[in-house]
Amino acid sequence: MTCVIIGAAPIKNYKKIRTYLHKDDFVIACDAGLNHLKKLRLKPKLIVGDFDSHKKPNSFVETIVLPREKDDTDSVFALKTAISRGFSHFIFLGMTGNRLDHTLGNLSLLLRCHEKNLSAIMLDDFSEIQLVGKKEVEIPDSFQYFSLLTISGSASGVTVKNAKFPLENAVLTPENNQLGVSNEILPGKKALVSVRNGLLLLVKCHKL
Repeated sequence: MTCVIIGAAPIKNYKKIRTYLHKDDFVIACDAGLNHLKKLRLKPKLIVGDFDSHKKPNSFVETIVLPREKDDTDSVFALKTAISRGFSHFIFLGMTGNRLDHTLGNLSLLLRCHEKNLSAIMLDDFSEIQLVGKKEVEIPDSFQYFSLLTISGSASGVTVKNAKFPLENAVLTPENNQLGVSNEILPGKKALVSVRNGLLLLVKCHKL
């Protein structure tokens, strides 16, 4: 079973997001992530938050009220709770948007999942986001562009095949991230991406 964790960041393309979801997903709504439920056609199994951006709902759904002054954000607490309940595959929604600080903080959820060998993707209106390491990742040409960005220091042995701008045993650092930005899959192919040492953030952009 997949655990879907929903944050408060804006979502407009609900139709696209719904193509990733299934009826048996375990849904956790974080605070104002509750605002997305109706348009996503989802019912939460768990609600968490300090309710600084949404009124605490009167509901029979299990609800965990968090203090407003705390070490973990609502989304981090939701992930930790889901992991403790045995989930191993995650979809994060409503995590990227107007607040750059929240966006960057939420990207760390992918790192937390990777550290525990858990599967995770993050979705927004324009893209599908995941981490890539030693295990080769395929990118179908249904995506318009893809970018590889450093997220936890330098990455070496970066290889990209079947793309407009291939790489072979390259090194990406925070200073030369531009080498991995806005690549294209060759028509009729699947781009192949792998990293020998380190991790990269893979952003796959939908065709508009």
